[in-house]
Amino acid sequence: MAQNEKLAELSSAGVAVWLDDLSRDRIRSGNLQSLVDEYSVVGVTTNPTIFAAAISGSDSYDDQLHALAVRKVSVEEALRTITASDVRDACDLLAPVAQRQPGDGRVSLEVAPGLAHDTDATAAEAAHLWWLVDRPNLFIKIPATEAGLPAITTSIARGISVNVTLIFSLERYRAVMDAYLAGLEQRLAEDADADLSGIASVASFFVSRVDTEIDKRLEKAGAEQLKGKAALANAQLAYQAYEEVFSSDRWKALEAKGAHPQRPLWASTGVKNPEYADTLYVSELIAPGTVNTMPEKTMKAYADHGSPGTPVQKTYDDAAATMKAIADAGVDLDDVFRVLEDEGVQKFVDSWDELTESVRTQLEDKA
Repeated sequence: MAQNEKLAELSSAGVAVWLDDLSRDRIRSGNLQSLVDEYSVVGVTTNPTIFAAAISGSDSYDDQLHALAVRKVSVEEALRTITASDVRDACDLLAPVAQRQPGDGRVSLEVAPGLAHDTDATAAEAAHLWWLVDRPNLFIKIPATEAGLPAITTSIARGISVNVTLIFSLERYRAVMDAYLAGLEQRLAEDADADLSGIASVASFFVSRVDTEIDKRLEKAGAEQLKGKAALANAQLAYQAYEEVFSSDRWKALEAKGAHPQRPLWASTGVKNPEYADTLYVSELIAPGTVNTMPEKTMKAYADHGSPGTPVQKTYDDAAATMKAIADAGVDLDDVFRVLEDEGVQKFVDSWDELTESVRTQLEDKA
């Protein structure tokens, strides 16, 4: 099948197209392979909400759930086994992509969200999931909480590739990049001849949720003219920070040892406000060396009628002015980002709890 021209052009501009969804049905039906063949998809991201929807809405898991029930495994072990199975199969499907494009062909699996504020438990869970899936094109998702930062460093130092998730602020994004570089440096400190070329990372900078929260506050402040601008400006300034860090002498020393840059990944790119263009967070975030992980609906909208906006590297001055205007309007940005992180963790915890209860019920039914 021919590649969609609009998405192929997006890829040529340096934006890797990843699908923000996964299910056993997608893999078995050939749907995921068709998205690779026709829509330039070169990666997949998952989260607890995605798995909750996949498992509760399909009978494709019945045989495995029955086998797990007969073995009388715990709910926690069943959850790990089921999600790891899907991710492993998706990694195998995308392995040819990973061979052609080593930074892509990746599938992400998230540590249990309830561990988000426990450094040691997060690092231990990351190591276990890395062992359990056992595929070189796996990413372990670790949240960018304060407790998550040292777990990122530890995981990278152990040679585990990491997708850092739930990044909302520039300050935290800089801390994430530092955690990545520190992990590479720690690996070299432990073994000066260590090969860094097998380690990869992306930093998932969330987009649409920023507009959702800030727009509410702009309405209260009587500054409606600034609505719909914060998310893009925030992400554009994040790319500026990325360019700064990954052109530094500190980075060049690691690059000389075979290290790969930690790519910015635009997450939460499905538009939540129907007043905004449905391709807004794709068209206006085009920059070399980035990833855009999209819901299928957003991906197909861009394939149908998307068009490139202003390249990110030409937006920095306007983006800085926009964020200043929002702050001057009375929006407490530090509070915004704190609320978004807390809500982001809680949403995943709620989804994980829902998934846990669903699996528990099904294990009992199939025992």
